[in-house]
Amino acid sequence: MQPAGGSPSRGALLITVDSLRADALGPHTPTLRGLARRGTAFETAIAGGNWTPFSFPDLLGARPVFADASTPGPATDPTLAEALSAAGVRTAGVNAGNGFLTAHYGYDRGFDEFESFLDGARTPVGRFLTTHPTVNGWVQYFGWPLGNAAAKLRGRERRHAVDTSHLHALEREAFDTVDSVAADEEPFFLWIHYMDAHTPYVPAPRHVRAVTDGEVGSLQTLLGHLRAGLGREVSDDTLRTLRALYDASVRQIDESVERVLEELEAAGLREETTVVLAGDHGEEFLEHGHLAHYPKLYDELVRVPLVVDHPGAPARREPAPVPLRDVPPTVCAALGVEPPAAFAGESLLPTVADAEPPDRGPVTSLAVRGESVTSQPIPRRLGDGTPLVAARTSRWSYLRGGDGQVRVFDRDADPGETEPVDRSAVPEATRAELRRATEDRLALLSDGSAAGNGNADAEDGDGAEAAPDAIERRLEALGYR
Repeated sequence: MQPAGGSPSRGALLITVDSLRADALGPHTPTLRGLARRGTAFETAIAGGNWTPFSFPDLLGARPVFADASTPGPATDPTLAEALSAAGVRTAGVNAGNGFLTAHYGYDRGFDEFESFLDGARTPVGRFLTTHPTVNGWVQYFGWPLGNAAAKLRGRERRHAVDTSHLHALEREAFDTVDSVAADEEPFFLWIHYMDAHTPYVPAPRHVRAVTDGEVGSLQTLLGHLRAGLGREVSDDTLRTLRALYDASVRQIDESVERVLEELEAAGLREETTVVLAGDHGEEFLEHGHLAHYPKLYDELVRVPLVVDHPGAPARREPAPVPLRDVPPTVCAALGVEPPAAFAGESLLPTVADAEPPDRGPVTSLAVRGESVTSQPIPRRLGDGTPLVAARTSRWSYLRGGDGQVRVFDRDADPGETEPVDRSAVPEATRAELRRATEDRLALLSDGSAAGNGNADAEDGDGAEAAPDAIERRLEALGYR
């Protein structure tokens, strides 16, 4: 198969960033903004759900979450990596410690090389620091002078005071893959997943100073962490500090992506590589009453950056809504691989290379809510709560709750989705299309629930073995109990 717009790329680099809001790319992210200006920026890219386990079946799998099981993870159909590997593409995946993106949940399938940095610490102190990344960050920060002096005595250089997100280990794995594929003629696929923008936001202090012009120092950072961590009512000052920490974390990612792209350039592969950038979901800063990414489906949680930079394709911006499940067939097409028939998405390469407008109809997202928005543990399975589904067009947001209640927002007049409108305000044909999209998504859930509940006697009662301790500790560190 030859993709639209010319010959296949030699390689594909998929960069995913946890919790990356659509508005996260700003003056503090010159590399990511430069990538968006160079490629095709999809301005209304919609995640499959409000958090990683519900969004990544779209990004690396074949079909949406719960398509054939009541538990999260890729469907049994071939994943993106499996499809590419079967076509002779060398595959490597590096996940910076997200417990949901591990072999336990099936995300290693199809990767020749796969690293998720979940071996676990070997000492009680190490395990404590792994489970408490905020404390870990402060220990690293205050221990920096001593550690730096010790490194100099050994003839080494320590450039970074804080690294709680495996960022530099991720880079080393990515560099090794780039250097290895540069030595042969194999097509390649490299996936890297960053965790810095996920709570609890522990960027290196220099990034905080950079995004705030020095107005937020170490004391404000510590107080912001303490006040949010203790569950106190978040003041305006604390909210500004938390958003500054988030922006600083994204800036930290931006610098890392720059180093990875420079490595591709040095290896002579940059102009032969399709680069895809995507957030897996967004992040809330009290727009609808909460922090982080609890089970809701507003724009701040499901609209994310999506950029496709394909060699030889012109730069452009595309406003039409597209789902993240278009990423796997797009990567396949960029590498000249026929996407498996099971892939639910469609390639975006005709839009990227030939400016063909995407025509996807309403794009849907899913959440599962317990007794309350903030109930813990956050439901991971269909049986743990009530499904919520949303459908979006370029103008309308159609949110259907578990009780069947429907709220509609006109984003042209109300981009913050704060004031529902009467459904009669929506043109009848569009309203019917939105309703069908949500019903179709719920019908798929019904089929998946029936398929996935056949093993009710499994160890953790969800049709799968209980997650290993190392994964549970990592998920606890991310705020998931």
